[in-house]
Formats: sequence, C-alpha cells, structure tokens
Amino acid sequence: MALLESVPNVSEGRDAAVIDAIGQAFARHGRVLDIHSDVDHHRSVYTIVADETDLAEALLAGIARAAELVDLRSHDGIHPRIGAADVVPIVPLRPGEMELALEVALALGRRVGDELGLPVFLYGASAGGLRPAFFRRGGPVELQRRIDVGELQPSFGPSRLDPRAGGVLVGARPLLIAFNVELETGDLADARAIAAAIRESNGGMRGVQALGLLLPGTGRVQVSINVIDVDAAPLVDVVARVRCVAAEQGVLLGRSELVGLLPENAAADPALLGLEALPDDRVLERRLRAG
Repeated sequence: MALLESVPNVSEGRDAAVIDAIGQAFARHGRVLDIHSDVDHHRSVYTIVADETDLAEALLAGIARAAELVDLRSHDGIHPRIGAADVVPIVPLRPGEMELALEVALALGRRVGDELGLPVFLYGASAGGLRPAFFRRGGPVELQRRIDVGELQPSFGPSRLDPRAGGVLVGARPLLIAFNVELETGDLADARAIAAAIRESNGGMRGVQALGLLLPGTGRVQVSINVIDVDAAPLVDVVARVRCVAAEQGVLLGRSELVGLLPENAAADPALLGLEALPDDRVLERRLRAG
C-alpha cells in the first residue's frame, strides 16, 4: 500500500484540549507528524500520514470529532473558513500516485456526506483545479446563499450547511508549503501590497497565493503565503521576492513562520528563509525516515 499525506485544517487554534482531542481522533488510524496551531488565525493544521485505507479512517474520525467540538457560530479567527474541519487535502508523496489520491478523496468525501451528514465540496485536482478560496469568499453565509440560488451544490451530503460545523472541502492536490512572514515595520496596507505583488493572480510568481493579514493578538501584520507549485516557485525565491518588494516600500521584515512541514527539496539555509533554525523534524522526508 502507498503512503499518503493529509494536512487537514481545523477551525480551532486556541483551546488546547479541543486541539488535542481532534489530534487523538486523527491518530487512531494515522501517524500525526505535526500540529501547528495559531491563535490569531484560530486554526490548527495537522500533518498526517498513513496508507490509503487507514488515512480515510483517520480523517473520517478527525472530521467527526471536529464537528462535535468546534462551533463556527462563535468563531472569530482571521483565516477564511467554511467549516469546522475546513479543508482536508489528500496529498501523494511519490510521483504517479495522484490517481490514488483522487480515489481516496472521492471515497472520503462520499463517506463524510453519507455518514456524518455534512456537505462536502470537492476542490483541487478532484474538481478541475478549483481552489478553497472559490468556496470561502464571503464565509458560510455567502456559501449557503450560493447554494440556495443554484450557483453551486455540494458534491456529497445535504444542501444545507451544518449550523455548527459548516461544510468540508475535500480534494487531492500536490504538496504545498504554507509560510508566513511578519513585517517589522509598516502596516496592513503594506502587507496587502506585498501579497498582491507576489501572488500569481495579480501577475506575480507562478504557483504563489498570498494575503496581507492583521494579527489581532499582537497588532502586527503578516504576509500569509501558500506555495502551491513548489517546483515553479522555490520557497527561497518567494521569500527573496517578499524581501525585495518590502525593501522597495521601505518596510523591514520580521520573523518568518513555517506552517506544518517543509518538503525536503524546499529546505534551504534558515537565514535565507528568515527562520532561526530548520530542524530535521520540520522537514517531511527527514521526519518520515526518522520513524
């Protein structure tokens, strides 16, 4: 059996007991390599590996636990979301295994809809390349309106979002890198300008998504980056571009933050990435080899 990865994003980043309980549910059938929680984003990112059978069971258990413990009606994080278990990607770790990831994503989506009664929306390679932002714009209220007027429908499950748990985005996709860069000086407008300059949708770097965000807990601002094509946009080049645009605006960069684990081919001198260190347990393949 092939080893696959999943990086479910759960809309809880503050309550340690809830974060741990959801992690334990994922760990019943999978190996949880990392949990990254952020109080401002109010979000936790779990990195899980397992074979295709166990991965589906692990994810189903974790999604069910998140639906029990997370209530979107009182959620105030800055990260866009449409569900308690907001996005659940299935990621192949070796070339030629995307078809397997697609099969697992489809089977998982059907089970979430049938067994948990949650609306499931397919994205990524499972839906012609649709990205989570397509579903998240405007949040759950806007998503429900779009369903009601027939603009879109869940792939599985009911056509009404669960009041507490919302819906779930499930899809197969390649490895990506989630990475944040804080600004030492400057404001939200500067962060948004930097994000606009580097993201592909604005004519920036191919395979890069970015947002400028205000962190309520500290009052600092952040450029939140997803590198969705790690070959087209090496992380070290993305960070260098952020540094260059910031310098053009007269803005100094602060600390960088890796969310989850980094693919080995993206590992570089930590100083070039703005990190204090990059230990082996933060690099996916090294973590797997370590057992």
